[in-house]
Amino acid sequence: MSQAAAAETVTAADKLKAAAQRRKQRLGEVVSVNGSHALVMLDEDRPDLDRVHRPQLGAILSIDTGACIVLGLVSAMSVPAPSLDSAGKDLRIIELELIGEFTKPTQKTPARFRRGVSTYPTLHDEVQLAAREELAALFAANGSASIRIGVVKQDVAIPATVSVNELFSRHCAILGTTGAGKSCAITLMLSAVLQRYRNGHVVILDPHNEYSHCFGQDAVVFDTSSLTLPFWMLTFEELVEILYPGRVNCAEEIEILADIIPQAKRMNIGAAASGAKLMADRRDAATITVDTPIPYRISELLTLIDKTLGSLENARATGPYKRLRARLHGIGQDARYGFMFGSLTVQDTMSEFLSQLFRIPVEGSPVSIIELGGLPVEVAQVIVSVVARLAFEFGLWSHGAAPIALVVEDAHRYAPAKENVGFAPTRKALVRIAKEGRKVGVSLWVASQRPTELDGTILSQCNTIFAMRLANQADQEALRAAVPDASTSLLSCLPSLGLGEAIAVGEGVPLPTRIRFDALPREAVPRSLTASFTDGWSVDVDDKNFIARIVEQWRAQKLLLPDV
Repeated sequence: MSQAAAAETVTAADKLKAAAQRRKQRLGEVVSVNGSHALVMLDEDRPDLDRVHRPQLGAILSIDTGACIVLGLVSAMSVPAPSLDSAGKDLRIIELELIGEFTKPTQKTPARFRRGVSTYPTLHDEVQLAAREELAALFAANGSASIRIGVVKQDVAIPATVSVNELFSRHCAILGTTGAGKSCAITLMLSAVLQRYRNGHVVILDPHNEYSHCFGQDAVVFDTSSLTLPFWMLTFEELVEILYPGRVNCAEEIEILADIIPQAKRMNIGAAASGAKLMADRRDAATITVDTPIPYRISELLTLIDKTLGSLENARATGPYKRLRARLHGIGQDARYGFMFGSLTVQDTMSEFLSQLFRIPVEGSPVSIIELGGLPVEVAQVIVSVVARLAFEFGLWSHGAAPIALVVEDAHRYAPAKENVGFAPTRKALVRIAKEGRKVGVSLWVASQRPTELDGTILSQCNTIFAMRLANQADQEALRAAVPDASTSLLSCLPSLGLGEAIAVGEGVPLPTRIRFDALPREAVPRSLTASFTDGWSVDVDDKNFIARIVEQWRAQKLLLPDV
C-alpha cells in the first residue's frame, strides 16, 4: 500500500486516539460538579506554557471520564484568596460549563460528538486543554451540508463552520452594534452558501442601500424606479394602513372601501389571467374577497363611489364617500407611491412579478436586493410587508418547492417590540414567517443593533444567533434571554469583541463558541454611508447648484448615492 493510500485510511477516530496519546500534562483537577457546571482547581503555575496553551475565557477544556471525553467551556476564572506572600501559592479556580462529550472510538464505531453529558466528571478527574485534533473533529464540516465562515478564536488553525440546512430552516439572527460587521457577516455567509448552491432564492431588504455591489452578477437590484409593485397585490389591511395611517376617525370610509373593492375585482375577473380565469370558469366569483389578488383599477373604485353618490339624497351621508374619493385620488398623485399607483394601465403581472422577485428561474442571479434607502418610513414599511407576506404565501401554495430566504436589515424598524409602534401588517408578516416559515420553505434572517427593540417572538424563533459587539446592557440582557442557558457565559464577552468577531450559538453551529469571520474581498464589502464630518468640514461647498439638486431630489423623493 502506498503512503498516500495509507494516509487516507486515517479516520477521525484515529486522530482523536492520537490526540489522547499526545495529551499534554494536565492543567488541574475537578473539585466540584453541579448540574451542568464544574469547578476546576488549577495546578501550580507553569512558566513553560505560553499563553496559547493556558486556559482563557471561552476556551474549551476536556475531561476524560473513562467512558467518554467531556468538554467544558471556560466561563469564569478567579483567585478567591490571593496570597500576600510573593512566594506563596495562589488558589486558582476555573468555572466550566459542560457543553457535550466525545464518545471514545472503538473498532466498530468512530468517535462522535454529542451535545449534553451522559457521564459526569467526578472529583479529582484530570482536566486538560482540548487538543487541536479534538477541536478540529468538533468543528469539522459535515460534508457538503456545511460551509466555512471563519475561524475558531481559540485556535485560528481550525475553521468555523455552519450547517446550511439548520442555518436557513430554523432562522438566523445577526446582532451587534453599528459598525460591528453585521452586513459583512451576512454578505460572507450568503456568498459562501451561494458559491456552493447556485440555485438559491434570496431576497435582501436593504434599508441603507449598501448591498448593491456585494454580490456582483449574482444579484439583481431593485429600487423604486425599477420596482413595480401593483397596489392590487396589497391586502385590505395593508391598503387601509396606506390610506389611513393609524385609522383615526375613518371607520365609515374603511367600511365603504371593504364593500367596493370586491365589486371592482369582479368587474375584471374575465380579463385576469390563470387562477382568476379558473375562478370565472367555475363560477366562483362570489367567493372573491377584499384580499383575493385580482387586478382592479383605482378609477373603477372612483366610478363605484360616484355611482353611489348619485343615488344619495342626504348630504350628510355623502361625506364619507367624498372623503374616500379624495383620499384615493390623492394617493394616486403621491410621488412616494408611484411604484404602486403610478401605472396608467392595470394588467395581471403577478406571475412575472413573483418570478423577478424570487429569482425563479435563477438565470445566474440568485439574489434580489430591494433598496429602501431614501424612502419615507411608511413607504418602506409597506414594501417590507408585501414582500414578506408574498414570500410566505408563495411558499405555502408551492409547498416549499423553491425555498426562499428573506434577509431583513434593521429588523427592529419593521417588527418593533412595542405592539403599538410601527406598521402592523409588517410585524404580522414577519412574525408569521418566524413561527411557520420552516414548514413552507421560507427562511428569515434578521439583523439588528437593538435586540431590545426587536419583537421577542421573532428573536425567540431564531435558532442560530451570531452575537457581535454589544455594549448596551439592556441589549445584552435581551440576548441572554433568547439563547440557551449553556451559552450565557460566553455573552459576557460581548462588549469586548473585536471587529468581525461573534459569539455563535444555536442549531447551526456545532457548539457555542467565539469565532472570527473571514475577511471579504474589498469589492464585496458593503457600502458604508456614514458621513465624515472631518472631510465635510474641511472644504467649502462652492457649487451654486448644490442646494437646487438637493431640493430636486427632495421633491422627487429619490435618494442619489454619492460616488464611492
